[in-house]
Amino acid sequence: MKIKTKILVDRLAKTISEWPGVECICLNEAALPDTLDMYFTLILDVYYGVNKDGSIPDSDERCRLYGDDVAAFESSEKFSHGKSGESKDRFLINDLPVHLEFKSVKLIEERVTIADSKLDSFHLIKDSGTYGFYRLTNGELIFSRSGWINGIRRRIANLDNEFWRLMRNAHQSKMEHFLMDLGAAVIQNDEFNCLISEAGFIKSACLTLFCINRCFEPSHKAYYEQVLKLPVQPESFRAAFTTFISRENSSGMKRSFELAKLLARGIINL
Repeated sequence: MKIKTKILVDRLAKTISEWPGVECICLNEAALPDTLDMYFTLILDVYYGVNKDGSIPDSDERCRLYGDDVAAFESSEKFSHGKSGESKDRFLINDLPVHLEFKSVKLIEERVTIADSKLDSFHLIKDSGTYGFYRLTNGELIFSRSGWINGIRRRIANLDNEFWRLMRNAHQSKMEHFLMDLGAAVIQNDEFNCLISEAGFIKSACLTLFCINRCFEPSHKAYYEQVLKLPVQPESFRAAFTTFISRENSSGMKRSFELAKLLARGIINL
């Protein structure tokens, strides 16, 4: 981590860790590149609500506590199944983009419990995928009040085969759906829907492969690098995959559809 980034991380962590409701803080890997990298963002996942005084300050108070040099502050709240449990603050400090994501310990516990012991409720988590588990597992722990996250990490590291089978089926079904849409777009010579279907197809194909390899899905930026390193993948996957996503491939929609069918067939047969 660059010194400039570490100073800012330490500053924010000191402020946030003083809120009684905060259980732990994790640094996202998006903060590892140089601050001049276009993909650089200082992202902190803040897990809160483990004790009786489990609340966090409201958005106006949080903005004030972050410091006088905060610029372009905005805050949003996310609802899941009608319940609030996640909020996100975005702002700049000295032109560095900062994202703070506040995640309810209770909501995390519910999702992990479904994944490891209540798969009859799998439909409640299948659309959210496994990216949240990836962040729980791979975030650099910079503050922990009780060690709660260590127990969570152990649980999601040992999810059984049935979880991965259900998650694979969900993503593979989407992959097949986008493949059919791509075929329809080719027949109709519909370039717009072809592009949409290509994007949906390749994302779902990658997600299916992550599930086959029992790997949590990374950020979109890391898809390309990580999917090519998966130990279990179809024969000639790399060549077909890189050709499919290449913008230099000017062979047209029909060729794209043929490559998609080749990729899908290989993944389904694994």
